[in-house]
Amino acid sequence: MTPKSLSRKPVSVLFVCLGNICRSPLAEGIFSSLSEARGLSLRFQVDSAGTGGYHAGEAPDPRALAVARAHGVALNSVARRVKRRDMDHPGIVVAMDRSNLRSLERLGGRRSRVRLVLMRDFDPIGPGADVPDPYYGGPGGFQEVYEILDRSCRGLLDDLAGRNG
Repeated sequence: MTPKSLSRKPVSVLFVCLGNICRSPLAEGIFSSLSEARGLSLRFQVDSAGTGGYHAGEAPDPRALAVARAHGVALNSVARRVKRRDMDHPGIVVAMDRSNLRSLERLGGRRSRVRLVLMRDFDPIGPGADVPDPYYGGPGGFQEVYEILDRSCRGLLDDLAGRNG
């Protein structure tokens, strides 16, 4: 790592779903794991939040924890609700679905300094589609979401690493 890259401020990456206990903590954990494996973890400040505060203060869903653990990914987040201040600094906010994206736009994301995107904009198999919410399903849904998020996080990391040298 060069002195120039050490002095660069990390890029903020915020993953957002509805309750912040399934999809967004999985995305946060996967992205963090991938960036660490590529030696890029110091270039990103990674977090997750929910558009609703239903689960604020809670750990990720046990099924999300189980699927992450099965893939060697740690989930260390605590659920929180996204705030206006999350839109006040440059970076990227990654919505899991169109409903989350609309909520973020209403929160002020259109007028902010953040780049608002859909998670699957970076998925080579389903660009632009929603990441399905596995909350009301079984473990198979969490595995499917893990696979979608893994592909999408790889694409996002490639995009961000390319944009930020």
